Amino acid sequence: MGVLADFPPAYDYVIRDLDQSARDAFTRFDTAFAGGDELPGKEEDLRMFGRWAQMRLSLGLEGGHDHDERVLRLTRLIAGSDIPWTAADVRHLWGIANALMCWRHTDYAELYRIPLAAVRRLDHGERRRVLGGTQEWFRRYHRPVWDALHEQLDDVLTEPAEHGPAGAVRNVLWDCDDVARLLAEEYGPRLAAPGVLPLLRHWNTARSSKPGDRWLATTQKLLTPEAAALVREILTLIAAHREKRVDHRADNGYEWTETVFLHERTAVPVRGMVWTCALLDEPWVVPLLGDVALTCGTGVGGSGANCRSERLANAAVNVLARRGGLETVAPLARLQVKVRKKTVLNNVARTLDEVAAAAGLSREQLLDRTVPDFGLGPDGVREERIGGYRVRLCADGPALRFVNAAGKTVRSAPQAIRKDPALAELRSTLKELRQALPAERFRLERALVEERMWRWRQVTELFLDHPVTGPYARTLIWRILQGPAGIPVRTADGWELTDPRGRRIQPNPDTPVLLWHPIHASAEEVRTWRDHLLEHGIRQPYKQAFREVYLLTPAEERTRIHSRRFAGHVLRYGQAKALLNQRGWSDLAIGHWDYECGGDQGEAVRELSGWRAHWGMHVVGDPDAEGWGTASFCATEEIAFHRAEDAPGRYDYGHRGGVPLTEVPPLVLSEVLRDADLAVGVTSVGLDERATGGHEDYWHSYGFGELTETARTRRDVLARLLPRLRIADRAELTDRFLRVRGDLRTYRIHLGSGNILMEPNDAYLCIVPGGDRAAQAVFLPFEEDGGMLSVILSKAFLLADDTSITDPSITRQLVP
Repeated sequence: MGVLADFPPAYDYVIRDLDQSARDAFTRFDTAFAGGDELPGKEEDLRMFGRWAQMRLSLGLEGGHDHDERVLRLTRLIAGSDIPWTAADVRHLWGIANALMCWRHTDYAELYRIPLAAVRRLDHGERRRVLGGTQEWFRRYHRPVWDALHEQLDDVLTEPAEHGPAGAVRNVLWDCDDVARLLAEEYGPRLAAPGVLPLLRHWNTARSSKPGDRWLATTQKLLTPEAAALVREILTLIAAHREKRVDHRADNGYEWTETVFLHERTAVPVRGMVWTCALLDEPWVVPLLGDVALTCGTGVGGSGANCRSERLANAAVNVLARRGGLETVAPLARLQVKVRKKTVLNNVARTLDEVAAAAGLSREQLLDRTVPDFGLGPDGVREERIGGYRVRLCADGPALRFVNAAGKTVRSAPQAIRKDPALAELRSTLKELRQALPAERFRLERALVEERMWRWRQVTELFLDHPVTGPYARTLIWRILQGPAGIPVRTADGWELTDPRGRRIQPNPDTPVLLWHPIHASAEEVRTWRDHLLEHGIRQPYKQAFREVYLLTPAEERTRIHSRRFAGHVLRYGQAKALLNQRGWSDLAIGHWDYECGGDQGEAVRELSGWRAHWGMHVVGDPDAEGWGTASFCATEEIAFHRAEDAPGRYDYGHRGGVPLTEVPPLVLSEVLRDADLAVGVTSVGLDERATGGHEDYWHSYGFGELTETARTRRDVLARLLPRLRIADRAELTDRFLRVRGDLRTYRIHLGSGNILMEPNDAYLCIVPGGDRAAQAVFLPFEEDGGMLSVILSKAFLLADDTSITDPSITRQLVP
């Protein structure tokens, strides 16, 4: 029989891509061999003949060691010949050998003679790409093959000494990604130095989840000052590293793209470097580990429910846990804000709990007490003199500001001090401050929705007087438990709470206080606070006075166990997932895969105050057009609630059932629905006609339909802002639109979507949001979620002066 017929049918994928010319050549070789010829004709391709000879080693279904002597003689002849093998040839030869090995062919020396000879024709980089995980595969699953071949494999993959330091590093790290190549080429002389190379090899053994005592003891023996310096430099490189898209092309022409952060072979020694930090008592260790954990713990692009490298993120957190102490709290708090991967978050929470327990505090109390002040004074400014200049680190901005000898503030660092180490230290501190501020904003908003409570003396000490948290806390409304509410005001006697009517009260130091939430206030009280913020120019770090409130509706009382208030919307899936992840939701993972097992359906889950919300979603769109991968669009379903201890598992689709909504605390219900409204308001395809993807009816119904609670709040803000704007005489509010009168047309901007209709024929006007300076200068009483209010104001200022528009993409739409 011929080689194709004799090949094990279970492994026919190895030969499936052979074209007809190859099959014809194999038939000719079979015929000649059966006729007594052992060598091909001069006109034949020796590479193709070598492939045939490798397949000739097949013993069919019998297996065993009884190869024909003619076949063995042919195998040795081919292995010893000077044949110009290509990488595709070598991959095919190894594929054949591996298939026959799995089919009970145990004469490994003969089976791999040609593949081993062929792979030596390639350079070392190509050898590593072809063989990939072969060594580990043999060692773990085919030990007899490993025992027979590992020395030859090591020899094939090891670069000779004449390749220099870079080759020595590549022998350990290989060169599977950009970081590994950088370490070999730029760090090679230092990593391959006699005092460091043994430690590099040791780092490459960091394959378990945590380092053992023996591993650390060996590290301690090998560790040198030079190696410690390299750990700092390389981990700084990892913290700044970002993923890239890599294009691949298979031998059969199939092409695909992969997003690569770090290859596994690179991540292993890097984890060893992270573990080594447990032995280094240096001030840079904790913040650097925090940076590494943040980079590796966040998803592609810096957001998402997955990690760039879960193993490295957890390794960094584990070392922080091993160190303990209050200095680890700040970087761990940053991870709580940014990371969404549950395994990493659980690790962070466990570490914080351990540190808190050691200090005799709860986790939240620990976070309250360990916010760094970065050397800032009570006014939020730290000033240092560097080379004749006063350099100010300001929490407002935050930014560095430079004041020369004449007292003039300049915008950038003067040339004379740009390389001063003291300035480098301030810039590093500025980076840490910029990371800390959003973490504090997040903590204060979480305290609002979880209704955390403090004693008044704790609020003044830990929040109001703190140079980082204070600017946020001093603009928020605080409420005495079962008593009045006010904004903090400092007096000669300490901090007091002042209400919009100017009435002041100084709580007793032990008085329980919490952040005021509008769900517990009357409509009149809310209106009063909103007017007060605008009148006094108070900007809150998040929506508090202007926070949307979502009360149970008659429709939800009828559906009883779920809310359909935000069902039936079509969202941009990737954008919606990222936004929900930022708001604390997780578990959403749907796409055009595995329809039979429900890969097109899923739910986003959020835990809040002992409750778990489930928001169902499913894929919409054409899987063929989207390559059967991640979906571009998803459709929303109902939202249901469970008590956390009774909630279903991730794949139980708990949104199909739930606790009666009348039993859900009003604040929990309101905050969950607020997140849903925000997700719809920011990511709905109804915001942009160009991105409807076949959802035109939905686009029109959403883009110009009834206002959601968020949009109604937006209308309320505009009602207060319009009289203060220079376009006040050209703008008016209707029930759903901001109506703007230009010189060419009159425009109606929808308060929910920002879409524009032009009177008198309701023609749609497409404007890509831009950065209108007039709109940017408008005071808003809160930091926006999603930015739609700014978009609407930007469009209003632009259209009120429509004769000044020069963009042809807009002007050609204005012609009646």
